[in-house]
Amino acid sequence: MRRILGRANSINVMKVVWACEELGLDYAREDLGGPFGGLDTPAYRAMNPNALVPVLVEPDGWTLWESNAILRYLGATYAKGSALWPDDARARALADQWMDWQQTVANASLGPAFVQMYRTAPEKRDEGVIRKSIARAAETFRVAEAHLAEQPYAAGDAFTLGDIPLACHVYRYLHMPIERPDFPALTAYHERMLSRPSYARLVAVPIT
Repeated sequence: MRRILGRANSINVMKVVWACEELGLDYAREDLGGPFGGLDTPAYRAMNPNALVPVLVEPDGWTLWESNAILRYLGATYAKGSALWPDDARARALADQWMDWQQTVANASLGPAFVQMYRTAPEKRDEGVIRKSIARAAETFRVAEAHLAEQPYAAGDAFTLGDIPLACHVYRYLHMPIERPDFPALTAYHERMLSRPSYARLVAVPIT
């Protein structure tokens, strides 16, 4: 059985689980990280020396870490040439582009506020960090808003694996209790994602 190691409320674990469901792949997810611990053991560090989640363990024991790398591997292995992972190099590059944007740009802007609000004890929170992060995120997500105002999905007219990281971060941004500009295209994008059962069940849940 394919295994996904990592707790359900990790955005990076959500990506991999959602991708497996879109691809119709059997998997078992195991709680690790956060309150579950287990990341500092020699066995886990042998799989991921960064001691982060997720790790994908294929049925033959082969392992891979970094969530977006896992998505690319799953697409190339199990969905090559499909709408989810197209053969057309430009369409696939656009999916890759938004995967990388999520990991580097969106996460860098919104991540500090998220960590302060959800992973830091109230008495230790830095309101200055939160304000700065929220302001930076508003500018960052204007980029996604403009893109999605012109087309329904990350890479064009069809849902691809590139939408998974993007949609996960859009959901988090739209549903954190923060002030944000009115972003109708992002809101419509989230509503389109709700028609996908795995998004509705795995991603569109209370943020913890």
